[in-house]
Amino acid sequence: MRRLPPLTAIEAFVQVARLGSIKAASQELALSAPALSRRVQALERFIGKPLFERRHQAVVLNADGERLLQQIAPALDSLSDAVEIMTSGTEMLRLRLGIMPLFASQRLFPKLAELRQKHPELHLDIDTAGHGFARLGEGLDAVIALAREMDPALYGKRLDRNSIYVIGARAMLEGPKPITKPEQLAGLTALVHKDMPDLFTEFRAAAGLENTPPLAIDHFDSGPLMLEAAAQGLGVAFMHESHFEDARDPRLVRLFDIEIESPYSYWFACRPRAMLQRPVKLFHDWLVTAIADPSV
Repeated sequence: MRRLPPLTAIEAFVQVARLGSIKAASQELALSAPALSRRVQALERFIGKPLFERRHQAVVLNADGERLLQQIAPALDSLSDAVEIMTSGTEMLRLRLGIMPLFASQRLFPKLAELRQKHPELHLDIDTAGHGFARLGEGLDAVIALAREMDPALYGKRLDRNSIYVIGARAMLEGPKPITKPEQLAGLTALVHKDMPDLFTEFRAAAGLENTPPLAIDHFDSGPLMLEAAAQGLGVAFMHESHFEDARDPRLVRLFDIEIESPYSYWFACRPRAMLQRPVKLFHDWLVTAIADPSV
């Protein structure tokens, strides 16, 4: 059998690949940056080719590095889980879940006690860094994310369907100049999530406002921050009905009683072979029963 490179070098490579930074990976592994770099270089010498493109502030996987990460990261994760089970003395299952912060806070976390009671052996590593679909199999076992349709190469379960809501501060309805007509958006800032840009364009088309631009468009990558910005009167947020209802924020109101179906849904997704893994299957089955809309 061909000898293997040191496990410490493999661990260093995977951490740098996932975090994209020597500094961040060295902090994660409690090593100095030079020591971590030497471990990565040792792996590159063992393989006989570079695995990263070195840039000023970051390191980025090259094609060979991407290929190696896809093959080696799941094995390292399984090894880590096996050691955790042996050292804890009890069976422990771990799911590495990528999830959007708003879905996590509004819909997942209120139900997690139920999950823990049903499956006390299942533990979740929560990752909100984004780009979840692209990271499946490379640090993430499964994701819950927004999408118009599911990539046919993945297993996907639609969790809901939604309507587009325009959400603003209560003062916008109760003030001296209430916002009651879509045409009044011309004087307001639109708050748009980078993962749901079409909510704004679809609403404008349905309301006949294609030629009526807003005062400005501010882009966010955080649903909670969008709701807070709307509550503080910084603009109107183009979001989902569920985001508004689940927020239960008395500072917020829905503007305009116009029914428009959203092109986006929340999806549970993983690589097809991941559904054979017990933690993925347990979480999927619980999620479908406890959270997913049964009508979709």
